[in-house]
Amino acid sequence: MITKDMTVAEVLELDGDYESIFVKYFMTCSGCPGAARETLEEAAEGHGVELESLLADLNKERERQQG
Repeated sequence: MITKDMTVAEVLELDGDYESIFVKYFMTCSGCPGAARETLEEAAEGHGVELESLLADLNKERERQQG
């Protein structure tokens, strides 16, 4: 399960496909220096993104990948 306390980099290391979800929320996280240190909660707040929606989309993709 992807949680608000994971860093952006941790999520992207799970699978590069998550990048498309970040892009959907106008969060161009790949290559961003903040990705290694910012939690999803901090990144969402910094970008004005609703955390619960972001987490729901990320976890939906995770479930899809795990079949």
